[in-house]
Amino acid sequence: MLQTTLNQKLFEFLRQSTSPFHAARTMARMLREAGFEQLFEDQRWSLQPEQRYFVLRDQASLIAFTLAGPDSLTAAYRMLGTHTDSPGLLLKPRPDISANDFAQTGVEIYGSPLLSTWFDRDLSLAGRMTGLDSQGQLVSHLVDIQRPVLMIPSLAIHLDRNLERSAGPDRQKHLTPIFSQNSTHDEHSFYQWLLTETAEETKSIPLESILNTSLFCYDPQPPALFGAHDEFISGARLDNQLSCFVAALALTQAQTRQNRLLICSNHEEVGSTSRSGADSSFLQAIMARIIPDQTDRQCCLNRSLLISLDNAHAVHPNHSDRHDPSHQPQLNQGPVIKHNAGQRYATSDLSAALIKQLARGANIKTQDFVMRNDLACGSTIGPRLSAQLGIRTADIGAPTLAMHSIRETTGSQDPLQLYQLIHHFLIRDQLPTIAH
Repeated sequence: MLQTTLNQKLFEFLRQSTSPFHAARTMARMLREAGFEQLFEDQRWSLQPEQRYFVLRDQASLIAFTLAGPDSLTAAYRMLGTHTDSPGLLLKPRPDISANDFAQTGVEIYGSPLLSTWFDRDLSLAGRMTGLDSQGQLVSHLVDIQRPVLMIPSLAIHLDRNLERSAGPDRQKHLTPIFSQNSTHDEHSFYQWLLTETAEETKSIPLESILNTSLFCYDPQPPALFGAHDEFISGARLDNQLSCFVAALALTQAQTRQNRLLICSNHEEVGSTSRSGADSSFLQAIMARIIPDQTDRQCCLNRSLLISLDNAHAVHPNHSDRHDPSHQPQLNQGPVIKHNAGQRYATSDLSAALIKQLARGANIKTQDFVMRNDLACGSTIGPRLSAQLGIRTADIGAPTLAMHSIRETTGSQDPLQLYQLIHHFLIRDQLPTIAH
């Protein structure tokens, strides 16, 4: 696949995936178009060899899998793991706030966003709202406003000369977006405005009232190439929707009949402990349905390999001292293998060697990342899934600048290089193995 084509597809994916719910819906659409059949957890299944399936949980987590022939149903699985959520601002259940003739919306901090980047930006809203229809039945809709409706204005430097030396905004007082002006605001509440604004999206089953929402603020500015030679990509939610896109695309493009599985979990940015997070029963429950016999399942997982995909820290040209001197990943120089002695990443010496062998087969360079000893290390879904399943796992990702900013940066070659490695992993005849 050409780099330009893949990046165009990535940009369209990012434009459509403005919340974890929308990301899961976009991937579900990709899977359906590739011939995957949707299954439902509240129904019995009749799985068939050489078929493709996917399951959604809570509209924000997804598992897709392909089955080998009838004689290979317990053969090794090639697994990919990502997450659908990104750090940001989530509307509170009672969002209406009024101050000094401004109508504002209350927000919670979701995960650990780089808060300074959310000021003075056009913000829109996307996610899920649940309410009552004309018959009094509960109905949920995914909605995306798609235009700027919110803004968190900075305080002018003239009014506080210490701003540039401050530790950051007051997380309770200073993160309340402006929504409207009370003197020109005809609606009685934010929810009433939302019903009117989303009437076109919800016209199939219109809501009479809203009971609750899960709406995320987001930057509606589209992703873009930049640099003298278009070397870089700037966009919102690259962490971790770049990985979601690459993994889903690679799975749909892998035509050979082998056992494969992709899990895209929600709530990684807040610890993964939820019904749809990596610490949930989701993957174990699905694997138990695919391979009902516990011993067969354990033997299969022991032969399998999971690649956990999550963006990695590229060395910053203005802050290279924040990196270990011997581990400074560069943009456009290949996927990054992530290591941590404290097991914040699931990579072991053996799984790293397997990834490097795969990369050689795909003619792809790899890089290595280790956090400085005096800095705390983030984590991924990799250690959680590896511990739950007992599966050998490696954590890798595309090198990224400004991770958790409202707009992040990666190299324009990085999505293709990651795709080529993952696609090779999914289609090669045999998984690399370690001799006993």
